[in-house]
Amino acid sequence: MRVTVNGEVGDWPVETLGQLVAEFLARTGSDPDATVATAWNRLFVGKRQRPALLLSEGDEVEILVPMQGG
Repeated sequence: MRVTVNGEVGDWPVETLGQLVAEFLARTGSDPDATVATAWNRLFVGKRQRPALLLSEGDEVEILVPMQGG
């Protein structure tokens, strides 16, 4: 599915936001259990809602992974 993630358009082999978050974390080498914040088409989506949220072509998703350091 072609969606925009963090400003970059790409093809993702997923159907739900939950699957997209898991795939994103895998691709970026992040901890798969990392706490992240997500927005779908500019709306905040909580962790419990992600598995049921079906994505569509052209959706825009932001995935924010907390960083440590200063």
